Amino acid sequence: MATGPSASGIVTDETSGERHIPASKRADGSTRKAKKIRPGYLPPEDVAVYKNRNIEAFRNRGKGPVPGAEGLKDDKPAQPSSSTANKNAKRREARKKANASEEGQEKPAPAEKAQEEEVDPAVEKEKKVRNLKKKLKQARELKEKKETGMTLLSEQIAKVMKMNELIRELDALGFDAEGEPKAEEAGEPRAEEAGEPKVEEAGKPEVEGPTEYKIVETGDPPTRKLVTDKWEVWQ
Repeated sequence: MATGPSASGIVTDETSGERHIPASKRADGSTRKAKKIRPGYLPPEDVAVYKNRNIEAFRNRGKGPVPGAEGLKDDKPAQPSSSTANKNAKRREARKKANASEEGQEKPAPAEKAQEEEVDPAVEKEKKVRNLKKKLKQARELKEKKETGMTLLSEQIAKVMKMNELIRELDALGFDAEGEPKAEEAGEPRAEEAGEPKVEEAGKPEVEGPTEYKIVETGDPPTRKLVTDKWEVWQ
């Protein structure tokens, strides 16, 4: 009795143990003779492919049931009657409406929230001045390092080049180049208010209440001047 053919078409006779490939017909109708296989020979088609158990388990991980899920029981409670379900649904709806009304009462009005979020201009100005002073200090330190021969990065050079811009911004906010408030901004009295003598501009003496004055034309072309008992003011 012969066993079924293998993958390569070899048939084994169980009584004699001989192996052979039986005769077959070709596509053109000719007959292919039977071929005897020598003992011990195993064609590549019949070599079993090695299979790794871990790889096979990984490939088939989604096909089997979830481990431990077989013993789980359905703990779902029995469905209540229709009347009980309707009552429970009405109660849940009433609770939702009550919670929504409470949240609406506790929620602040948009106008009150906007007032809380208003920013004090003085605080914003102080923050901006503090930030400008910090940047100006860093720029001056980098400039000193550059003057000593230290090589600066491109970002550091850009900071140094912004020094004048920072000083202008401080000036617009009422602060000097050192980051200190200006005299008028700090509330310091001016020279006239402090009792200091007023410095007169050169060539423009002040005429204080002359008792007599006259206009005289001199020179060629004539030049007019105001003559008083205290000063001569050229016109």
